[in-house]
Amino acid sequence: MGTIQVLDEHLANMIAAGEVVERPASVVKELVENAIDASATTIEIHVEEGGLEMIRIADNGKGMDREDCQLAFERHATSKISNARDLFRIRTLGFRGEALPSIAAVSRMELTSSTSSSEVGTHLLIEGGQLGTLSDKAAVKGTEVCVRSLFFNTPARLKYMKSIATEVGHISDYVNRLALTHPSISFLLTHNGKTLLQTTGDGKLLHVMAAIYGVQVAKLLLPIAGETLDYKWSGFLSKTEVTRANRSYLSTLVNGRYVRSYSINNAIMRGYHTLLPIGRYPIVALQIEMDPSLVDVNVHPAKLEARFSKEDELCSAIEQSVKETLRQGLGIVRPMATQPKAKVITQVVQPQFDLQITKPETPQSPLLAASPRLQEWIAKQEMTSKQVDVVPHISPSIESGTVKESAANYEKQEFAKVEAIPHEIVQATLLDQADTREAFQPYETKVPAQLDIAQAPSPVHPLHEISSEDNSATVGTDQSQPLMEATNENETDSPVPIMYPVGQVHGTYIVAQNDEGMYLIDQHAAQERIFYEYFMDKLAEEDISSQIMLFPHTVEYTAAEASKLEKRLSLLQSFGLEIEAFGGRTFIVRAHPHWFPEGAELEVIEELIQFVLETGENAQANVVLMREKAAIMMSCKASIKANRFLTHAEMESLLNQLRKTSSPYTCPHGRPIVIHFTGYDLEKMFKRVM
Repeated sequence: MGTIQVLDEHLANMIAAGEVVERPASVVKELVENAIDASATTIEIHVEEGGLEMIRIADNGKGMDREDCQLAFERHATSKISNARDLFRIRTLGFRGEALPSIAAVSRMELTSSTSSSEVGTHLLIEGGQLGTLSDKAAVKGTEVCVRSLFFNTPARLKYMKSIATEVGHISDYVNRLALTHPSISFLLTHNGKTLLQTTGDGKLLHVMAAIYGVQVAKLLLPIAGETLDYKWSGFLSKTEVTRANRSYLSTLVNGRYVRSYSINNAIMRGYHTLLPIGRYPIVALQIEMDPSLVDVNVHPAKLEARFSKEDELCSAIEQSVKETLRQGLGIVRPMATQPKAKVITQVVQPQFDLQITKPETPQSPLLAASPRLQEWIAKQEMTSKQVDVVPHISPSIESGTVKESAANYEKQEFAKVEAIPHEIVQATLLDQADTREAFQPYETKVPAQLDIAQAPSPVHPLHEISSEDNSATVGTDQSQPLMEATNENETDSPVPIMYPVGQVHGTYIVAQNDEGMYLIDQHAAQERIFYEYFMDKLAEEDISSQIMLFPHTVEYTAAEASKLEKRLSLLQSFGLEIEAFGGRTFIVRAHPHWFPEGAELEVIEELIQFVLETGENAQANVVLMREKAAIMMSCKASIKANRFLTHAEMESLLNQLRKTSSPYTCPHGRPIVIHFTGYDLEKMFKRVM
């Protein structure tokens, strides 16, 4: 008699459960995906003791009749595919028919389902994979599955479980992903009666991200969208000031399914290149739509990975889309704790004209206009106070500054009114406005049409007030003129406003100001950005001119390193280095580009050689990456360090050069360069406004 035998169905299900039901989060995943496939619009997930004690999932989907309730627990029974061709056009989350029998094999399960609220539903009990009672039960349309005592009959798997907090974390993480993938479904997740997530199901991805990550983070998200002939994507990504310590906040959602895609995550990170600090990652939710034939979701036991056709094309397009979105959405960093200030639109006018500041008849903010609840609250306040705002007619005087003072006073009063709105009313409507920075504009300044703006006096540059006698060592007449010309050249096309330096802090941070408030500039980071773009331009030149070294520099390496280096000398020569073998394991460098950082030439040469040694066999293909690493390294070596005190002219020059860069917000390592404090921020910190 042979030794091979066919396992009975119960034992086969228990073995399959080892793959399908790895932990309580696996149960939640499979059952919630079934609810989504059943066209549910409301899904409730209630968990006790990390899911080991109880997992109850209720939905309002299509439901099942009595026959389907029984068949659903047969192995490989499914309503989602019928032939081999369907495997290449999968549009559902589940399709293999393994989930229910596998879960039932290692738990005590109770199922209630009905196809209509007006008909009798089916109630089914299963313990350890063995069918128990089957009966009729009054039930609303949809399905409710309750899983108790998970792994009660597999103690080895039970010992493998981590702490309750860890298991809840896995469950919460996956439900969050499903909520991001399906913003049109209302999700409720509770643990031991405490709500962990609740979404509205209104179809707005931004609202889901606010529910998961908080309103403060949602206010700092940028919308992204794009398409190619084969792919279409949309979603949100965080600004550079919002980062996390790992990649788990990168969510790739493909055709309504969350997948882990190493290549797409890398494409997103390349889009953020040099804009994030080392070891920090953004918050991203990217929904990608494509023809199902272009993606294979059946390459992983838990269906968490996918294989794409034309993957290189997709990744390249997403990288460019991220770069473009960040380029348009980046700005100077502001303290996150402060509220946005109401805009003051002012204009310098001649005394013979009157300036009328009026309160609009209806709220000008799209947020206020779009919120009936908020409008109702404002109307009640006006009825209660029975006060009418009287806006004075102002005859401005340029010398006395009446226009500016009156506008500022009116602004404070109006912003105080906005701040008085209850927090829950603001929070309930805040995210309806995509650009929250424009959410509060309680008034506007109107200028008479006949005013000739050209007659208004132009602002006086601070340098014009400094004579060469007062500051001959720093700014004299000859020095200030080139700086002024540089400022004027970038006045219209730079994303950074003109800033006038007033001093330094600890020889590290430049303090500057303008009409918009106060700025702190990291002088090392600012010059790093300037030098980085300069060196990148130089390294990209086809003909890199070099200068002969007075004393050639020799380097020596191990036999293995020397062998590698000999094969890659051409790569170093493309950087403008004249380097050749000098016998044995020694190499000699006779020339280097003239723009290498002064005083750090030898250090840069050795760093470049080390880069080449650490690069793999396809070093020649990575020449762009090598140049970028070299530019980052050289910019750091060349930049001014902390505790270096600068003259006024040096600070002016540095700020003007920063305005000429293409990305003046972060250094090549991703650290912020400029932090902006508005006048309102300062008044708030000093309690001038409450």
